[in-house]
Amino acid sequence: MSSATRHRLPLAGVLRLGRPSDIWFKPALSAVAAVAPPNLTLLALGRLDLAMYTMAGSLCALYGHNRPYAARARALAWVVLGMVGGLAVALLAASLTTDAVVLVTVGALLAAVQKAVCDATRIGPPGNVVLTFISSASLFAPQSLGQVPGHVGLALAAGAWAWLVGMAPGLLRPHGPERRATAQALNVAAGYAATHGTAEGHARARAASAAAIHAAWQSLPAAGTRPDRTRRTLERLLIRAEVALAAPADTDPERLRAWARELRGTGPVSGIETPHDPTGELLGLDAELAFPRRPLRHRLAPLAPLAARTAIGCALAGYASLALGVGRPYWALVTAASLYQANVTLTWSRSIQRVVGNLVGVLVFAAVTPLAHLHPAALVLLCLAFNFGAEALMSRNYWLGSVCVTPMALLITEFARSQDPGRLITERIADTLVGALVGFVAAVAVTNRRAGDRIEHALTTVEHAREHTARLLAEPHPEPRALETTRRTLAAALVDLRATADAASGEWWQRALPTERVVLAEQSGHRTLAATARHQGRAPLNHDTGRTTEDARP
Repeated sequence: MSSATRHRLPLAGVLRLGRPSDIWFKPALSAVAAVAPPNLTLLALGRLDLAMYTMAGSLCALYGHNRPYAARARALAWVVLGMVGGLAVALLAASLTTDAVVLVTVGALLAAVQKAVCDATRIGPPGNVVLTFISSASLFAPQSLGQVPGHVGLALAAGAWAWLVGMAPGLLRPHGPERRATAQALNVAAGYAATHGTAEGHARARAASAAAIHAAWQSLPAAGTRPDRTRRTLERLLIRAEVALAAPADTDPERLRAWARELRGTGPVSGIETPHDPTGELLGLDAELAFPRRPLRHRLAPLAPLAARTAIGCALAGYASLALGVGRPYWALVTAASLYQANVTLTWSRSIQRVVGNLVGVLVFAAVTPLAHLHPAALVLLCLAFNFGAEALMSRNYWLGSVCVTPMALLITEFARSQDPGRLITERIADTLVGALVGFVAAVAVTNRRAGDRIEHALTTVEHAREHTARLLAEPHPEPRALETTRRTLAAALVDLRATADAASGEWWQRALPTERVVLAEQSGHRTLAATARHQGRAPLNHDTGRTTEDARP
């Protein structure tokens, strides 16, 4: 049976502040370390007008902080190339035409490509917004064809410096990202164990635990294929988290939390005492390494509706800004680009956050403008301060980070020359309102009927994976490596099903979702996972029934 999708636009909690990210200081400090040297050098040379190009490369340091360093090196390199590539296209367009309609169209198409690629690769915060901000602003920077190579070269040099800044912490704590991922999995699993698998909210806690454990397993091969003592210990800890998922009533949550605290510390991970599980230790990473990765083109295909929303919404926002006579239509374009989330409901929440953050940020800009006009050095230092503040506050709520992003963006426009603050404020407010309104209307108008198809595909994947795992379990002596691989496949399919269902539940204009079928698939899938853990000798038995706690539930 299916139920109709509810369409409502929430207001409660949209502006509520959350806990800061555990590593909020890392992107904040990296941004300052990456931006300061190029900007201060340009200040000393009296060429702050070139800062927009070095900022393009420097802001790449915001990316990849949750990734293990081997994976981060590759991801940051691609971010730098993507940033510089978008900048080059924008500068080339700016040098060939001054037609604002054409430039807005190019900016909208770039924004759609950046959105799709960032979502498909799951590059993480700040996602496509920074890329779109740089490329869109560059479209309206006066440019000649002969200047393009030099400006692109400045961005590439700053990007290389940003790559070094992003990789530098690995010299001191080479396993830091995977340790944090494992600690997160242990903490979330402890939260599920505290429900004993039956208390209110246990299903949501179970899904969150499965997602965190899956992400932590993925971080281990991303750190490189060479095993060491730290990696083996992290594997054993993840097996303990999986035991909590399979048998929450027989797991001590405080023990999991204690391990998580030690992982977040700076001491050697090899000092953590963990139960020894030879089978899981040998096969866990092998199974993850053997897990097939979907090609990029297959990950891009489901994102076509979101890319279409971005292209249409950004273009219409830019055209509306031009029609109103605003001198910087790229602000409306970037506002629209920043709104688009996984579904319409989340896009609505982001729209509210963006408008509130920008309006408060404009007031902050008005307050600091007299100080910024005292000396170019004050302008550079204020930009650095707002850069730090934006990254420090963004994880608490998007609107709070936008309070710092807005004055920083307005101050960057003054690197080339001082401008009238009143006009800047008026144009920014107008573009924010236009971009948010037009962008959200485009999100509603451009339907995503593929959301229902993705749920059907995810359900089919889970059902096939569960059946395959059950067949292996039914064999007298299933091959351990095959059992571990199919168990990991089922776990990944369950995580994908929950993420797909959550995204589709907030989408509009689609057929009713198979809610009950999703719930039943999740329940049966997790029961099979629990039975697999019991067969592998990981999960304890329920003394009354001879089954694990998870397996005993109907």
